[in-house]
Amino acid sequence: MLEAALDGLRRMNKRQLIYQILSVGMIVSSALMIWKGLMVVTGSESPIVVVLSGSMEPAFHRGDLLFLTNYPEEPVRVGEIVVFKVEGRDIPIVHRVLKLHENNGTVKFLTKGDNNSVDDRGLYAQGQLWLHAKDVVGRARGFLPYVGMVTIFMNEYPKLKYIVLICLAVYVLVHRE
Repeated sequence: MLEAALDGLRRMNKRQLIYQILSVGMIVSSALMIWKGLMVVTGSESPIVVVLSGSMEPAFHRGDLLFLTNYPEEPVRVGEIVVFKVEGRDIPIVHRVLKLHENNGTVKFLTKGDNNSVDDRGLYAQGQLWLHAKDVVGRARGFLPYVGMVTIFMNEYPKLKYIVLICLAVYVLVHRE
C-alpha cells in the first residue's frame, strides 16, 4: 500500500503535487476557521469537549461529546452542568453545580460529579473552596453519545493517532480529484 502511494507521488508532476498540498492546507485552515467561528458564536474558548471519565454517569458517559456555550449574562444555576478549568490542571472537568454562594454581588459555586460521593473541593486549586465565573469554560447544552471515543483512543494509543494522520495525508496527496 505504501509502495503504491509513493509510486503515485512519483508520477505526479510538480503542479499536481503543489495543488494537493494546497488542498490539504485549505482543509486545515477551513477547520480552524470553523473552530474560531464556533468560539465566537458560543462565547466559549472550547465549544466542544469530550467527557473523559465516568464521574458524570448516568447523565454523561466516557466518550460523550458535549456542546458548550458560555454567555456571561447568563447566571450559573444549581443543577446546571458546567465545564471548568482549575489552576494547575490542564484538562477541563465536567461536573454539576451543587451549591451557590452569593456575597456582595459576587457568585461563587461548588460542583460535584453525579457519580462521585463527595464534592469537588479536593479537585480545586490548593486553598480554593469555590469556583468563580472566570473558571467556567462552558455550560453543557447538548451532546452526542460516545462520538468522542475516537479522541480518547487517539490519546490513549498515540501510535494510532500517527498511523491515522499518515494514512489521511497519503490519501489526500495521492487522490487526484
